[in-house]
Amino acid sequence: MYFGGIEAGGTKFVCAVSDKTQQIIEKISVPTTTPEETLAKVFQFFDQYQLLSMGIGSFGPIGIEPTKDNYGYILATPKPGWAEFDLLGKFKERYQVPIAWTTDVNAAAFGELKKGAARGKKSCIYLTVGTGIGGGVVIDEQIFSGIGHPEMGHMHVKRHPNDEYEGTCPYHKDCLEGVAAGPSLEARTGIKGQDLPADHPIWDMQAYYIGQALMSYVLTLAPEKIVLGGGVMNQDHLLMKIRQAFVEQMAGYMETPAVSDYIVRWGLPNESGIIGSLLLAEEVMNENVEAERRA
Repeated sequence: MYFGGIEAGGTKFVCAVSDKTQQIIEKISVPTTTPEETLAKVFQFFDQYQLLSMGIGSFGPIGIEPTKDNYGYILATPKPGWAEFDLLGKFKERYQVPIAWTTDVNAAAFGELKKGAARGKKSCIYLTVGTGIGGGVVIDEQIFSGIGHPEMGHMHVKRHPNDEYEGTCPYHKDCLEGVAAGPSLEARTGIKGQDLPADHPIWDMQAYYIGQALMSYVLTLAPEKIVLGGGVMNQDHLLMKIRQAFVEQMAGYMETPAVSDYIVRWGLPNESGIIGSLLLAEEVMNENVEAERRA
């Protein structure tokens, strides 16, 4: 009997099964094309195993309120064919097991709290910075949600004094994602982020925006740890600049742990989401067993 986990991204679906000790038995990656083609390959993988439960962390936005008709759906995504698609419903039809459902970044935050850079803490924020910017929140060891899930990449930020770029976000233009995600680097400089030299002045602007966002998150949620992941974060110089920008913009207002211990890079590089999904599969199974015991 196995746990099934899916990190359902706009580029690829990472699928894995683990045993009862959370050791991954097999893992595959399936390109995200059409829903029909993608799910056919995903089902083929999971059909080989007898599953106890599943955890799905999906790209979004997604419907997370069980009382609403759009629960389990991928909502207003620009990914062709996936908008208003009942992803959770397809898995419930196929597998008669408990299924945990959340965003990919929430799953990553949960993975980092349980087995990664925030291990031993009860709360953390995970922010991924790459093609887009997304954030997940765990409070008291539980994924946070309200009327919807956090969309931390779309908060508005104060513009850098030297920044005249309009922003890439199709919804808000100059929200955090619009001015600090990977595409904004190339749009301003004509150079892909991974090819930009470490001493390019654009990195100071990037750090200014991300540090400002982290300040807002800390002042609002006061997490015990902030974990940064994603392709843009694979650079030591940027992490140092973000820490410095955070300290400067906090201006001593709120006491936090030493910034080198507080703002850290992911502890499960490129695996936070799938590990978190597998852990959520175990958690939803345990919740289901306990509910049956009480019934």
